[in-house]
Amino acid sequence: MEETRKQLQQIGSYMMKNHLAWGNAGNISARVSDNQCLITASGTYLGELRDEDFALCTLEGHILNSRKPSKELPMHSAIYEERPDINAILHASPFYSTFIACSDINVPSNIFVESMYYLEKVERVPYYHPGSADLGEAVRKKAKNANVLFLENHGVLVFDTSIQEARMSLQTLEMACRMILMAKTSNVELQPLPETTVNDFLLHSGYKPRRRWEN
Repeated sequence: MEETRKQLQQIGSYMMKNHLAWGNAGNISARVSDNQCLITASGTYLGELRDEDFALCTLEGHILNSRKPSKELPMHSAIYEERPDINAILHASPFYSTFIACSDINVPSNIFVESMYYLEKVERVPYYHPGSADLGEAVRKKAKNANVLFLENHGVLVFDTSIQEARMSLQTLEMACRMILMAKTSNVELQPLPETTVNDFLLHSGYKPRRRWEN
């Protein structure tokens, strides 16, 4: 668990330094056992996470240490429950990604190499108040069929098999959103890759086995 805590501290600092998080917005977590996760405590600053800035919780919401978890624990727990393959979740409000989350613009995954891999499945979750049970259940419904979620008028959620993979997903998402918005303002038409090329890449890229989705 100490190594997991250290990795979360590092990713929190990384997110702040690279404009993937700001202020007190955002929360991050990692699975530490089948039924437990370590999540940033309520009101913590991701850029300066101390050892005591984490709550240890069961997926049912029972707190196992003295810290109050982020109010977004319900959506973290929902993802871990629905996706046993997921070991890390990053929730943040980076500028370009949140811009897209507050619009009706779609983000295709077929515009460059990293987007094909890290943004393979992107879904939208309608707005519900942060920390609410309704938001947790809305996230649960989408979690099996995506690895990136836009939370409308709120921010984004990325989740993957490790903290490192989740970091790459978040960084790739922000890059893709920035490209899409810059293309619109510059009157540049992006040229997406055909579906056959995307499928061939995902099957034969050699990064790791292709995910199996519900649909």
